[in-house]
Amino acid sequence: MPKAIQTSNQKRYTLDLIIYIAIMFLIRETSIPNTHYLVTGFLYSGTTLIVASLMMKRRGVTWKSLGLRRPKSIKKTLLSALVIFITVIATFLIFNIIQDQFAVAKDSSEAAKGTITGYSLSNGDYAYVFSVIVFVWLQSALEELLERGFLITWVEGVLSNVKLRTAIAIVFQACIWGFRHSYDISERSISVALVGIVMGIAYVKLDRNLWPVIIAHSAMNTMSLI
Repeated sequence: MPKAIQTSNQKRYTLDLIIYIAIMFLIRETSIPNTHYLVTGFLYSGTTLIVASLMMKRRGVTWKSLGLRRPKSIKKTLLSALVIFITVIATFLIFNIIQDQFAVAKDSSEAAKGTITGYSLSNGDYAYVFSVIVFVWLQSALEELLERGFLITWVEGVLSNVKLRTAIAIVFQACIWGFRHSYDISERSISVALVGIVMGIAYVKLDRNLWPVIIAHSAMNTMSLI
């Protein structure tokens, strides 16, 4: 946990967290007619990024201190991203097997399913596919900055006197992330939350460097488009 958070005032970080989550869900409910869901998602994440950045500035915390810094080793970063990617795929497969056998969660809503349909290269519209991939990469990076970097750190700041604060922070941000993807307790929200736990653990274990989780997240979302 960054030193800037260790010496923080818990009440201030609690207020920050309440405001941030309220704005996050309020923006998510805002409807923008005739706009592609990737564009609206980018606008939502961009807005919450501004809110998070303002809060960080007030607390003397930088994105660099949260993990947006140059990796010490490109090779190690890519290898770590590959391990995360494989772990995420394995998590999906295991959950799907359990879901098929025991139906532990209800099916996702049609609206939620529509956001993960993906795009095919078979129609030859490569320019469109490339533009979608660029948005996906940007959105993946923003989600890692906000969910893993900001949320985990701020929850730790709120729970600075709690022994298991990091574990609680990882689970908390994963639940928020999963719920934001489906707005119910469903197959989709649970599977996304499980991925959030994998990403959160990886972020903490890899010296809180955001690049491995950003790369893994981008690769995962790119694969879903093809």
